[in-house]
Amino acid sequence: MRRYRLSDSQWERVKDLLPGREGHVGGTAADNRLFVEAVLYRYRAGIP
Repeated sequence: MRRYRLSDSQWERVKDLLPGREGHVGGTAADNRLFVEAVLYRYRAGIP
């Protein structure tokens, strides 16, 4: 597993908490998992 990647079990726990899911009002996100992993990468790597 890559260092900053979410495991499948972690993703299953948070995926329903995010906006942009199919079937919800508003736009549908292209890839919520990629976005969350990018935020975690920046946080863990100390990138402002």
